[in-house]
Amino acid sequence: MVNDSVADRAWRRYSSSQRWWRLVGLLVVAVAVSWSVGTINIVWPWVWDAPNQIADLFSRMVPPDVSNLRTIIRVLIETLNIATIATFFAVFLSLPVAYISAQNTTPNAATLWLGRFILVSSRSVNTLIWALLFVAIFGPGVLAGIVAIMFRSLGFLGKLMGEAIEEIDRRPVEALEATGASRAKVIVYAIVPQVVPTFFAVGILRWDINLRESTVLGLVGAGGIGVILQSAIDTLDWRTVATILLAILVLVIAGEALAAWLRRKVI
Repeated sequence: MVNDSVADRAWRRYSSSQRWWRLVGLLVVAVAVSWSVGTINIVWPWVWDAPNQIADLFSRMVPPDVSNLRTIIRVLIETLNIATIATFFAVFLSLPVAYISAQNTTPNAATLWLGRFILVSSRSVNTLIWALLFVAIFGPGVLAGIVAIMFRSLGFLGKLMGEAIEEIDRRPVEALEATGASRAKVIVYAIVPQVVPTFFAVGILRWDINLRESTVLGLVGAGGIGVILQSAIDTLDWRTVATILLAILVLVIAGEALAAWLRRKVI
């Protein structure tokens, strides 16, 4: 009898009803995934043949062709410049958007919703879509790429900066307001010092992300190393493709290391 009572009191993570609901949830997910896979018309013979195609493609890439290394390095620098310039402008444009998007600093409900609309609009559109739009406006080239990354970064930076503003300590703000300080002085002396570390950390993080995104802008004509990558793919010059991919890998790793070092210095 003692053993039976101990067994009855054995700890279980989920009750019987919870286990049934979890099982039902898993079945629903399984059905949803199966339905999704069935609606996208996957050509399964191509899937089974993919390992052979990958092996064949890699055999065509070896050894990488370094005859165009000077051109690749030049375009890599252009890619780096696109990411850096776009991030610089996006950081400063995001500040007023973050200010009106934060509930504790926005002037009124209309500006709050305006700020939120800008943030959502920016983040809802992929960088390549922005690039296609601005290539149609400015024509192919670096300018379209810079503006595309800048618009995409605006929502990311504004959202994180706005959240940082909402989390500030209100006491310095209230102290300055009690002395009759103007709104501008409250912002400069009470709000800005509290969000400066976040400002730099988020800016560095976004630059790191933009460095990666700028490598593919050339696929739609918006400048950067993607231009020569697309050209090499179109001409089936797989050895040059391998060199470009290795160059992109080196650039991204170097950018990641630099961004991590800068964040350690700032935070």
